Amino acid sequence: MSLRFKRIAVKIGSNVLTRADGTLDITRMSALVDQIAQLHKKGVEIVLISSGAVASGRSVLGISKKMDVVDQRQLYSAVGQAKLINHYYDLFREHGITVGQVLTTKENFSSRRHYLNQRNCMRVMFENRVIPIVNENDTVSVTELMFTDNDELSGLIASMMDMHALIILSNIDGIFNGSPANQESKVIRQIDKGQDISDFIQSSKSTFGRGGMLTKTSIARKIADEGIDVYIANGKRDSILLQLLDKKQDVVCTRFVASADEVSSVKKWIAHSEGFAKGEIHVNENAAIALTGEKAVSLLPIGATEIIGDFEKDDIVKIVDQNGHSLGVGKVQYDSDKAREMLGKKNQKPLVHCDYLYLE
Repeated sequence: MSLRFKRIAVKIGSNVLTRADGTLDITRMSALVDQIAQLHKKGVEIVLISSGAVASGRSVLGISKKMDVVDQRQLYSAVGQAKLINHYYDLFREHGITVGQVLTTKENFSSRRHYLNQRNCMRVMFENRVIPIVNENDTVSVTELMFTDNDELSGLIASMMDMHALIILSNIDGIFNGSPANQESKVIRQIDKGQDISDFIQSSKSTFGRGGMLTKTSIARKIADEGIDVYIANGKRDSILLQLLDKKQDVVCTRFVASADEVSSVKKWIAHSEGFAKGEIHVNENAAIALTGEKAVSLLPIGATEIIGDFEKDDIVKIVDQNGHSLGVGKVQYDSDKAREMLGKKNQKPLVHCDYLYLE
């Protein structure tokens, strides 16, 4: 078996791991674990991002009384996460493989220090042949701090760990050029940078998961732009992971082609930090044109027109054009008071250096 990749992130969606009645599909779990174990033994480094905790808890508790949505999520995940990780632990142990649980929150990606701590934790696990199993810590997450869903989390993990590929397993074969229910619809096999597929994306969400194909494509595009191949494939198909990684196999799925451009580790972190922006820097038309051109340029004070919000040096800020459109995000070199003093002035150091600027 000739392998396409040596380091992958695998995201398994709720609808892959749960039956129609909401109970865990242990047979499917076992089949996926068998495949991951086989790849692990061939030297592939794997991070598993697994949904299913809330669905698992729901099947255990079966509470019928009305509950607040966040309360319900916290309760189900507290019970369900324990059940889920125990199943994984037992299934991998049959292959002589040790797994470790990594529970995280969106807030853990907000500072560079926390981000690097998480990355180091998983690197140590890799070095010791331990497979990290990652999930959102729903017991402490509240609505505004939640990931959109585990697709967003898997993208962050793939980017953080410099994976060669991110494989998102759902309950359909990929992105279709029409409704998946329509027999005439076909899977779009490859999506290149800049290719418009907005007409084909449905906003409906899955039965047990929080996200839909809209989230998957948004995350997939961003990760592919960072140089990581992304595959959306059907996790209910037999041997799907083995087939995807086998160079000789042609699997029905959707591949987002990785950009050939190099992206630094810091830029990867900044690329996913829009939700943590502490303020905004508004720029004039000339600055907007320069920033979005082919050449990498820094944001100079002469091109800035307004500073919104209060922020410290090294905080993440949004860059906004004269029409109110977001151009991207960057790590600012000065606090908001100093930045206001520098507004519109020539011969000053950059407000945001191009090395710490991510443009959409």
